[in-house]
Amino acid sequence: MSDANQSPDGDSQPDDVGPNVGNDVLAEAESIINDAASTIADEAVVGELIVEDPAMVAAQRDEYLDSLRRLQADFDNYRKRVQRDQEMAADRASEKVIEAMVPVLDTFELALSHEADPNGSPLAKMHDQLLTALEAQGLERLAPLDLVFDPNEAEAVMSEPGDGIEGNPVVIEVLRAGYRWRGRVMRAAMVKVRG
Repeated sequence: MSDANQSPDGDSQPDDVGPNVGNDVLAEAESIINDAASTIADEAVVGELIVEDPAMVAAQRDEYLDSLRRLQADFDNYRKRVQRDQEMAADRASEKVIEAMVPVLDTFELALSHEADPNGSPLAKMHDQLLTALEAQGLERLAPLDLVFDPNEAEAVMSEPGDGIEGNPVVIEVLRAGYRWRGRVMRAAMVKVRG
């Protein structure tokens, strides 16, 4: 392998990401095998193989096998790392789009709150379609109405005295929905609590 990209521990790493990486690994393996064949050919006489030190030949064989195994393991690790990095980059890009869509959802909900019949309007249908599409990508709407207040998912901005559930405050009104993206709260819900 070329030593254009050396890791801190001295192992070579492929220069690029792509379909040619597998070809580079095969070329490296072929080079190792050719070196082994050349070494054996140098010690061979036409028609018979002269082995001066069988232990040395066995050690060389083991060294070549170990080199091939390390090369295969390095390639597998590299492939997994590239795949993981690509998935993380795609998640970050998706999250940016979702974050940009949250204010649009807020605007839809504000507009729907001023409609006489919000359930049958075209605006409600568009809101539902947008929310369904975003939920399919991993967005979850947080509107914990009539549930025990959870400070990890909601922010209490108003309260009134009264009984909660088992001594805990309960959400009696959702002032602004919150959102969770793939298990992480992007924005806490803004709520009014009792208790």
